[in-house]
Amino acid sequence: MPRIQIADDRLRNERVMMGQEDEIERNMGVQPLDGIMTEHELGNHALVAASTEPMTHKAVQRARKGRRLTKHMKQRMADALNLLIKQKGVEIERPWVVKDLFTY
Repeated sequence: MPRIQIADDRLRNERVMMGQEDEIERNMGVQPLDGIMTEHELGNHALVAASTEPMTHKAVQRARKGRRLTKHMKQRMADALNLLIKQKGVEIERPWVVKDLFTY
């Protein structure tokens, strides 16, 4: 088994030296979602409670800080935010979409 590990390390090192190692950037910085939630004085719990689909406080925190989420989870965030804003009685021109809330 150790020989396989050594071979894998060599292959990875060769890719790095050739510039083929593709690292996915996971930290995208604070997202517009955070600004909108702060502006309307909404906490993570309010978004989780408003969601009609499963969502965790951790997922909301990751979304606000700019950690990558799946397309489906980003859509859940947008749906929950729109529902929450409607429940608060705040009028907006149009519902927020994923592109409004996330920069990636």
